[in-house]
Amino acid sequence: MGSLTIAAAQFAPVDDPAANLVTIRSSAEQAAARGARLLVTPEYSSYFTPDIDDRFVAAAQPLDGPFVEGLCRIAEATGIALVVGVAETADDRSRFRNTLVAIRPDGTVDTTYRKVHLYDAFGSRESDRIDAGDPEQLPVFELDGVRIGLETCYDLRFPEVTRRLAAAEHGAVDVVVLPAEWVRGPGKEHHWRTLLTARAIENTLWVVGVGQTPPIGIGGSVVVDPAGVVVGAAGAAPGLLVATVDTDTIAAVRSVNPSLSLRRYEVVPRS
Repeated sequence: MGSLTIAAAQFAPVDDPAANLVTIRSSAEQAAARGARLLVTPEYSSYFTPDIDDRFVAAAQPLDGPFVEGLCRIAEATGIALVVGVAETADDRSRFRNTLVAIRPDGTVDTTYRKVHLYDAFGSRESDRIDAGDPEQLPVFELDGVRIGLETCYDLRFPEVTRRLAAAEHGAVDVVVLPAEWVRGPGKEHHWRTLLTARAIENTLWVVGVGQTPPIGIGGSVVVDPAGVVVGAAGAAPGLLVATVDTDTIAAVRSVNPSLSLRRYEVVPRS
């Protein structure tokens, strides 16, 4: 059994990676001071503009580039782990990857996740510039006895992503962290909260959603327990949300509602 205090830093990243590193460092220092062992930041924390265009491609960096190196230094200096959304260079230099990087408190990269479901909806076309990740990925890492799974933004609308993390024989997770740039629009706040809550309830695990703030995102970072109870939530303003997740709560909920073990279907990725 384990517990883990997680901080969600919601902010609006800018088109300057160095400035975004300063914001992340400040958030990590505040998170550490509040007892957090993990800091999660939004999707596209390394670089963001309202349009996914050639500027994004030019700003993308390899995972051994200066931005991730800066994240590693922040983790080591503050002694907490990080999950951060970055724009990663792709093999095709006219495109990039939408990637999450999980960094351990000692400043080493633990695992990465490249977004599988690209946001080709609500008038956006991520696939015009972004390479989709391999659907066979199983991005899981462990910290303080808690197993953490990764997914990104639009993945939330596909329940198979979370189910696969929850039910994987060698990677079953206790908490899913989901960095996002959940674009504002009619009903979008309702979609965000409803889907995060549904993923927690149907998989009987913790879910932490971390959003970009306005003018493009909605903010609304939230921590949902395995019974679907919101234990911490933020509004639209930049800030830090801190909450503790634990495996005891998972065990208690599953003893009453063993729906995950009673399922009759497997999740199989398709090409």
